[in-house]
Amino acid sequence: MLTEKQIKEIREHLDNAKNPIFYFDNDADGLCSYVILRRFLERGKGVAVRSFPELDKNYARKAQELGADYIFVLDKPVLSREFVEEISKLGLSLVWIDHHDLPAADFEKDFENLYIYNPARNEGDEKSGEPVTYWSYKIADRKEDSWLAVIGCIADHYLPDFAEEFGKKYPELWGKVEEPFDAYYGTEIGKIAMAFNFALKDSVTHVVQFQNFLISCKEPGDVFVESKINYSFRKKYLEVKKRYDALIERAKKFARGRLIFFEYGGEMSISSDVSNGLSFIYPDKYIAVVFKKGAVSNLSLRGENVRGILEKVLKEVEGTGGGHENAVGAKIETKDLKKFKEVMEGEIGK
Repeated sequence: MLTEKQIKEIREHLDNAKNPIFYFDNDADGLCSYVILRRFLERGKGVAVRSFPELDKNYARKAQELGADYIFVLDKPVLSREFVEEISKLGLSLVWIDHHDLPAADFEKDFENLYIYNPARNEGDEKSGEPVTYWSYKIADRKEDSWLAVIGCIADHYLPDFAEEFGKKYPELWGKVEEPFDAYYGTEIGKIAMAFNFALKDSVTHVVQFQNFLISCKEPGDVFVESKINYSFRKKYLEVKKRYDALIERAKKFARGRLIFFEYGGEMSISSDVSNGLSFIYPDKYIAVVFKKGAVSNLSLRGENVRGILEKVLKEVEGTGGGHENAVGAKIETKDLKKFKEVMEGEIGK
């Protein structure tokens, strides 16, 4: 858990920021974290980060272009040293709010302007892994944003302690929910959460439009109301949903044994969404969804203690990766996919 002292410090950082930039991970958890804090603060700009797995130095240019006086990074598991260096050169404070259980980088103590808030790094009873949306909601403390907080949490496979209260307020959007996937795949608010994830696959211009649209929404019912303001969002959602459904059906053909190893290509990667969908359909299997693009492939892995399995695989196959205990991402060379699959199957079989 973030302590009351940590929450107070974050609020103080927000109060001190007159023109902040919020860099957020390119998923519903990151997006909702930003929108909640932006609505609370009533100032600042959001930048969806598409680099994986780290926030690289190229994004630092945005801080200068937009005249930022403060930097907040939301739900990004890794910061590159180069990014932090560039922000430091600009003389800006950098507040990093995250929840991934990853070891500290060897450079983090080198920068006095870097403030890290991550419950997964806390000690003892304070150690936890709630999504950043959860903490953004606690920081802002605005009941009217509970629907955004629920969306970000269930999209990150987490049922927050305010879910029941939300269900009573919006019974038409909720239902019989026992697990996060029940909410994400079986309720109307889950449909909206999926739409958020799919909308982030759009162009940068349209994503910015979508961010601004969400800042203006007062209720979850506003999201799908037909208007010119959200036309691009609704169009992109339907486009990606069609592709998602098709990939799920293709992947089902590989549902043999304990591991579903599914490869695909194209211009758009939705590996995380597909792997989550397959994990919901096949909860007892391990999932590996591979997006191949040239010489490099990105993998989205799901399954019990899959992070530990990935760590062992990467000792034999060169690549990078990490994430949560049961949900991780990785990047390897495409030529090594066969070996990766063989080693992963071996580890699963142990």
